[in-house]
Amino acid sequence: MIGTYVNTILVIVGSLLGLLLKKGLPESIKRIVIIGLGLFTCILGAKMGLEMQRPLVIILSMILGGVIGEMLKIEDFLESIGARLKRLVKAHGETSFAQGFVVASLLFCVGPMTILGSLQAGLQNKPELLLVKSLMDGVSSIILASTMGFGVIFSALTVLFVQGGLTLLARQFSFLTDPVYLSDFTSVGGIMIFAIGLKLLGIKPIKVGNFLPALVIVVMLTFIAGLI
Repeated sequence: MIGTYVNTILVIVGSLLGLLLKKGLPESIKRIVIIGLGLFTCILGAKMGLEMQRPLVIILSMILGGVIGEMLKIEDFLESIGARLKRLVKAHGETSFAQGFVVASLLFCVGPMTILGSLQAGLQNKPELLLVKSLMDGVSSIILASTMGFGVIFSALTVLFVQGGLTLLARQFSFLTDPVYLSDFTSVGGIMIFAIGLKLLGIKPIKVGNFLPALVIVVMLTFIAGLI
């Protein structure tokens, strides 16, 4: 849970800094921070991706998972949730406090990095991806709080409960820590993390969320491969 705790703390600290700074961070500073995080995320994803034991299982999982995700439009669905909630808040004429809370909560909790990071923390007790996300959220909270006000700081509670809940839920699937499953499961997650890094660097706008079904398919294919 260390990754979730750090994430929660950095959102609070970043929000407080944003309230103090008001003008937010210079664009050049924001960009260099994102580039640094993007480079690290690519290296982390590549390292995890190279743990594969069955390349054919990985390839099939990514292709089938991507096709299913594209058909279900998972990435668009995740984005639409945020868009609908934002419109709902504005339609009811809510205060900037509510807008800040909703927008920040969606930004920090709706996305593949939240899911992949929580899975990594819950299954492997490794907080690396959530720590990267924590730094990103910390910077974002400075920017949001400087423009949307005090409500942003309370999004830390959303991070704590959503991310913490996903991490605890992941621990219930302890069979995935078996080396038979773990290497290929980790590899698929690593490939998606690498794609997130490419997005952060502005190299390729990949819809990473559409590949989330691959995390389920790789488990099924690994099981089948073990029977052959």
